[in-house]
Amino acid sequence: MGLDIGDRRIGVALSDPGGILASPFTIIERVGLQQDIEAIAGIARQQEVGRVIIGLPRSMDGTLGSQAGKVQEFVEELRGHLDVPVEFRDERLTSVTARRLLQRSGSRKGRGKVRYDAAAAAVILQSYLEEGR
Repeated sequence: MGLDIGDRRIGVALSDPGGILASPFTIIERVGLQQDIEAIAGIARQQEVGRVIIGLPRSMDGTLGSQAGKVQEFVEELRGHLDVPVEFRDERLTSVTARRLLQRSGSRKGRGKVRYDAAAAAVILQSYLEEGR
């Protein structure tokens, strides 16, 4: 499972059982720490997730900023609610890549920021899958 954690939404992506292709799955609207974590843990259990890959926002020069700190704090809490490994992945330019992929697909369904969040999670997860091959 791939996650793109933002202040308002969390994009969720899943891969196929063979770990070849990542696809956008859903978006979790942020309502509170415990509810957000329960939503993620529920998806992980229901989908029998074996690993969670989380985008870590870095500046273009590679440094970690305030948003990265927020994500790291959230993930520390999340780890206590999951029975699978959790890893960070550099997410620089994933939103841009996701937006371009959606524009190229020509899909009018699900346009807007919400769709980009799940697509960005898929880009993060796909990058991890490709690196593992």
